[in-house]
Amino acid sequence: MKTLSYTFVALMVILIGLLILDSGVLEPRMVLRIASDPENRALEPLIQDWAGENDTDIEITYRNSTGIARELAKGTGTDFDAVWPASSLWIALGDTQKVVQHDVSVSRSPVVLGLRTSIAKELGWIGRSDVTVQDIHTAAKEGKFRLSMTSATQSDSGALAYFGFLHALSDTSDALTMETLVDTTVLDDMRDLLAQVDRTAGDADWLAQALIDNGAVFDAMINTEALLIDANQKLIAEGREPLYAIYPADGLAMADSPIGYISKGDADKEARFLELRAFLTTPEVLAVPAGQGRRVDLAEPDTPDADPAIWNPDWGIDLDRTLVPAPTPSSEVTAEALRLYQTDLRKPSLTVWLLDVSGSSGGTPIQELKDAVATLLDPDAAAARLLQPSPRDVTILIPYNHNILDPIIIEGDQTTASEQARRLIDTLQADGGMDVFYALYEGFEAFRPQADDGTLSDFLPAIIAVIDGPSDTETRTPLLAHMDQTPYTRAIPIHTIAMGDADPDQLAQLTRLSAGRLFTGGKDLAEALWAARGYN
Repeated sequence: MKTLSYTFVALMVILIGLLILDSGVLEPRMVLRIASDPENRALEPLIQDWAGENDTDIEITYRNSTGIARELAKGTGTDFDAVWPASSLWIALGDTQKVVQHDVSVSRSPVVLGLRTSIAKELGWIGRSDVTVQDIHTAAKEGKFRLSMTSATQSDSGALAYFGFLHALSDTSDALTMETLVDTTVLDDMRDLLAQVDRTAGDADWLAQALIDNGAVFDAMINTEALLIDANQKLIAEGREPLYAIYPADGLAMADSPIGYISKGDADKEARFLELRAFLTTPEVLAVPAGQGRRVDLAEPDTPDADPAIWNPDWGIDLDRTLVPAPTPSSEVTAEALRLYQTDLRKPSLTVWLLDVSGSSGGTPIQELKDAVATLLDPDAAAARLLQPSPRDVTILIPYNHNILDPIIIEGDQTTASEQARRLIDTLQADGGMDVFYALYEGFEAFRPQADDGTLSDFLPAIIAVIDGPSDTETRTPLLAHMDQTPYTRAIPIHTIAMGDADPDQLAQLTRLSAGRLFTGGKDLAEALWAARGYN
């Protein structure tokens, strides 16, 4: 009898197993890997809920715009199945093998000039729809406001603004061409316009927050409408003056948040992507970007229920305006225009790198520093990240411990000077105590020749300090006194890169002094150095 019972149970187990296998419950779940701009992070919970309901594992990796373009350049060799940059511009740049299919815009945000409302009133720009790129150029050049924008090669808003400016200056309704990029009049005008930029950054969100946190430094920013709205909500909450949005009458640019599939011949995965794409355009999902001040329906943007806390006309937000962005140029033109920006047209950088070679950096840390700096100075690596130096750049490397070592100066884009600098960096030894405050004093002194001869404003200056451990603090008070008594230091942001046991409180104090940013070396110091380089 027991044998029959065991046999029956065994048969039932087999039958249930067969039913489970037939139902597909134990089949491997489909995996979709997406390279996404961080601005889409707010949608991830909804996406993961959808994935759970549709037997899909969705892995989202957040990359900046150039990182997504570099992935696309791999064609079908990329590990990703889809890309979701902030703008179609980056698909145009990276998709040289034409592998992206089914791309569709999820939301849109025009690029605007966000200007303190009082300054907009003084300029007579309130309520006007005819302010041109040339008007903005002239006002900034006359010192009516201090202009900030992100790097065109590292951030979406900066790139879109740059291409919008080029389009306006070329005086054409068609897409930019290679002929435009050799027009000396257009290039001279573009170079002069970019010369008016006082602060730059590698990230649009950070720039907007820096404006909020440092009212004495910033008057205006070129950024997306959505980030202007977010900044104004925070400024109003603090009882401060909001920004006023100026939509350029010519050269309007649009961040269109396209998601696209990378075709590799997998029909099932392609079908699942199309299901996800359809989900991303449902009202449930679109309510999220709409709540962030992103436009989700350009056909009928002015709806009766438009929230005035978001779409506030007193901030210059214009939902009635017909938005016709400049056409996206070809991959070849996009790549050449960005190369020109980085190597010729942008305002030159004057950068002091403070490199911690104190005793605490002995062993692995100093070797990682040497390797990271060698990569930073490698012209091919710089070109791959669209961070190559221009002939007008000046780079000063100052190793330090409790004192400073001999500075290493690289003028322009000289390959020989960069190679010599790499060799000198490779000879450094870890030794001594660590005093970053004294190093900062000497870093500021490196700018004195330009400050004295009046040419500092011709550069985008910055100090980038790599710090491996807690610093001695005896010279902190003298440094602060020096900064108070030396006006030109206020124009120089201090960016810090934390290594090892660096004290985050000390680093935060340094960045707050000057509207700088704190970066973390983490597992990849070279990437942290590249990220900081993108801020200057």
